[in-house]
Amino acid sequence: MNARTLTFQPSNHSFIQLFELQLLEFAKGHTMATDQTRTAILVAAERLYAERGFGDVTLRDIVAAADVNLAAVNYHFGSKDELIAELFVTRSLALNRERLTELRAAEEAGSGRASIDAVLRALVGPTLRGGLGPDTERSTAARFMIRVSIESVPPIRRIRNREIDHLRKFVAAMRRSLPGHRDVDLYWGLHFALAMAHQTVRDSERLTKLSEGQCDVEHVDDVINRVVGVAVMALTANTTERMPAKSLAR
Repeated sequence: MNARTLTFQPSNHSFIQLFELQLLEFAKGHTMATDQTRTAILVAAERLYAERGFGDVTLRDIVAAADVNLAAVNYHFGSKDELIAELFVTRSLALNRERLTELRAAEEAGSGRASIDAVLRALVGPTLRGGLGPDTERSTAARFMIRVSIESVPPIRRIRNREIDHLRKFVAAMRRSLPGHRDVDLYWGLHFALAMAHQTVRDSERLTKLSEGQCDVEHVDDVINRVVGVAVMALTANTTERMPAKSLAR
């Protein structure tokens, strides 16, 4: 990993605009040495968190790996939580941009209306491609995001609960794909598609053992096809017929 992978660019996602503005303002007027120190801390922290988890890594571990002093971490980030939050925001930006790029391409190919298959593929594909495949081919960024999906820590939960703007764009695309479907079904469909993707990344090793190797998560395209196929099937089935009468009466 090099410094370029941790460069911040402006985004339209409201939940991180405050982070980005602070980071961009911080970058102005500081020396190259200061920037290098900041990057060294981010690179070391991401690697250690990816390898050992959030609970087992201390700030002292990070400063030792980055070859800086503890005061530098406090100066640049203020706390461990803020350091974790910045790493998560950086990686979430990249993931969400990839999703939206694929969604735009799918809608352009469909003259403004992509198939529901293509919409869901754009939603879950980047997550699965980043989190699956041989361990040796996973980047530190991918392994960090896998750790994020496994461990729930307060700074990440707070950001994730506000990370919905790009998901609204997917719901809008789903409406265009499935006119006449109720919004509540689209929201559940999106939620279940994301849940399948994240669960597959989290428990890929257990799935491989359970299936005695029959479910090969290293064939990432096949995994994407399966997740998308199940999500499409659930969305396009006649949900009214399958719903309990008690639920319909609400």
